[in-house]
Amino acid sequence: MKSFNQWSITRRLLYSLASIAFVLSASVVLATQHGEAVSRGEYIFHISGCASCHTKNQSLAGGVELETPFGTFISPNISPDNQFGIGGWTDDEFVSAMRDGVSPEGEHYYPAFPYTSYANIPTQDLLDLKSYLDEQEPISEPTQSHQLSFPFNQRRLLGIWKMLNTSPMWAPDVNQSKLWNRGSYLVNGPSHCVQCHTPRNLIGGMQDAGMIGNENGPEGEKVPPLLDVNTSGFGQWNKEDIEFSLAIGMKPDGDFMGGSMSHVLENTTGKMTEEDIKAIAHYLYSLNNP
Repeated sequence: MKSFNQWSITRRLLYSLASIAFVLSASVVLATQHGEAVSRGEYIFHISGCASCHTKNQSLAGGVELETPFGTFISPNISPDNQFGIGGWTDDEFVSAMRDGVSPEGEHYYPAFPYTSYANIPTQDLLDLKSYLDEQEPISEPTQSHQLSFPFNQRRLLGIWKMLNTSPMWAPDVNQSKLWNRGSYLVNGPSHCVQCHTPRNLIGGMQDAGMIGNENGPEGEKVPPLLDVNTSGFGQWNKEDIEFSLAIGMKPDGDFMGGSMSHVLENTTGKMTEEDIKAIAHYLYSLNNP
């Protein structure tokens, strides 16, 4: 009987130790997976230009003013603060905001938030981005209201705007190379170059003309074309010129890019991999040299 009791105790001890080892192993795997998701999300954060629009005085606290012909938009707090930021958002709410331009409360976001481009980002990438944002410092800073005149201050009209101005999702071109498709995805998706370099119609939708420049860009600046139909400026740049300008900010004539592009260089292209910069350069060059 004593021998049986000893074996029973030993068996329970071994079972407990095995259970502990399994839990610890699973915890390590989950922690590793989460760390990898955060790392991927950080890169998506950079290539999507989030810092430029959502950091004024404090990281991710918003408050950046964007002056447009429709009024002044003020970026919101996207730190993981539960009261003023996005700390209480579910994964589905975050994906809906990024892809559909709809808040957790069911309100439409203004297209100053480029969700029409972010809609092209795969769901897993969006979830990785949320993992990264969730790890940042919460900032208890309330979001300021936009300063818009009538009728642009009527959010309920944005549903109609979406029906008129939402384009089909980006899809790879099977006739193009992997490098070309990566560049096309970045320009039309997360990096949303198309948003600033394309002229807008009377209600703020992007015109079909493409990236031929925008006379009324951010802060009233004139945004140059990336599709240079006259090949008199950007259309004369070679791939190396484009790569160098995206990485360093210097144009072929020796001048440096300024205005809103300085923020893009600091927060977006300056943090891209060399391969992604080459992909964008390859894609843009192909548009001007078909």
